[in-house]
Formats: sequence, C-alpha cells, structure tokens
Amino acid sequence: MDKYVKTFYEDDEEVMLGIKTKELHTGYVTSYARELAQHLQLDEHDVLLAELVGLFHDVGRFRQWKLYRTFSDALSEDHANLGLKVIQELPFFQELADEDRDILLFAIGNHNKKNIATPPSKRHLLFARIIRDADKLDIFRVLEPYLTGKKIQTFSKIQFEDEKMLFAPGFIDKFVRGEQVDYNEIRTNNDRILVRLMWAYDINFAWTMIRIREKGYLPRVMEHLPQIEKVKEGYAKLNRYVEEKCKSSDLDMLD
Repeated sequence: MDKYVKTFYEDDEEVMLGIKTKELHTGYVTSYARELAQHLQLDEHDVLLAELVGLFHDVGRFRQWKLYRTFSDALSEDHANLGLKVIQELPFFQELADEDRDILLFAIGNHNKKNIATPPSKRHLLFARIIRDADKLDIFRVLEPYLTGKKIQTFSKIQFEDEKMLFAPGFIDKFVRGEQVDYNEIRTNNDRILVRLMWAYDINFAWTMIRIREKGYLPRVMEHLPQIEKVKEGYAKLNRYVEEKCKSSDLDMLD
C-alpha cells in the first residue's frame, strides 16, 4: 500500500495535502479496524483480514484525487467502486483465498453506502460493519476542521456559503425521527453539519460509540448548528440513543 500511494506523490503542495490527508486517515482506520476485531475476539486470521480491509478501504481515493482533484463522489465517481477496480489490479489480491477476496470486496464496496447491501453470509456482514465503524470513527476527526463552513478546495469544489434556508425541507425532521438520509438530499451547510450527528445512528458497535463519546465529537458538532427547538429535540433523542448503545454488548452481535 505504501508503495502504491507513493506513485501519486507530486511536488505540488495542494496535491500532496490531499494525498497525505488520506494516508493519515488510512492509518487511523486500519488501526481502528484491527482494534475492533480484537475487541470482538476474532481469531488471528480475521483480525488480519479486518486490518487489510481497513488498509485498502479508501484506496480508490488516490486515483480519484489524481483524476478529478476532488474527494467529492458527487463531482467525480463513487470512491468505493473505484477502489474495487484498483484493488483487483494490485498483486496482493490474487494471493488471498477466494472467500477472503470476496469478503474484502464486499466490505470495501459497502463501506460508504447509505445501507449495506444484502450480505452473502454473516462473515460478509461482520466485516462490512467493522469497516463502516472504523471509517466513521476517524471521519469525525478528519472533518472537524470544516465545521466552520469555510470552503477548503482540497476536499471539495462545493461552495460552502451562508444559506437562506437553515435546512433542506424534511431533512431536520428525519434527524428528529432518528433516520438516515441520502447525501443527495443535502442542500445547505447546516445539512452537511447535521448529517455528522446522524452518523451516530449508523454505528454498529458499542466499542465505536464509546470512543466517539470519549472524544467528544458529537457535542462539538452540535455547537455549530442553529440552536432551534427541532435541533435540540433531535439531539436529546440522539444522546439517549448513544447512552443505550454504549451499554450494549458487542459480542451479542456475533451470534
């Protein structure tokens, strides 16, 4: 992976900022995937497979950045789908056992989707859940500097400007109900911020939620939203959900 990423190095500082950002993210996600797999008491083989999924989950980002100079899937192409093409071109892929290859592709292909596709087996679902959690845990860190709403070209060509509407129609109502949204529904900068709170409803394991709570990500996101009644109502419900999730048993999910 290190050798592959270095093929995208350039002298351009802006290019390297994007590459280095994704390199750092890859390192964190790989570590989190491994830690979560160990927490779930998976055997050594599956811990290594979880680590491998983490290592290559965003491999498509580098080609995406090279081709389009954006990390916005809406302005380029789905980075997970692009990653599946890249992975199958890399030498390591053919060295994996058939089942491991299939699980790797399924988990990575579903790591950024609104919902996980129907899995072929419980093992496919498990690894998809692991990578989705590991990815979200670090995405809170990656995106925290962008809570201010300032436009930073490195990450997207979307204009971050003050909006006349606080939220897109119906968007905040879904937050109050504890539902997920399609990213295509995002219309305002407040929508973009609110969706980060809504991610919490897509966290699979208590291990992940506890770390999100310990790092204080959700309260800091809340600080950047208009303190209107519907936001407060949705946030109160979210906090109750987080507390219950943190008390749940992850090993029960393996049954």
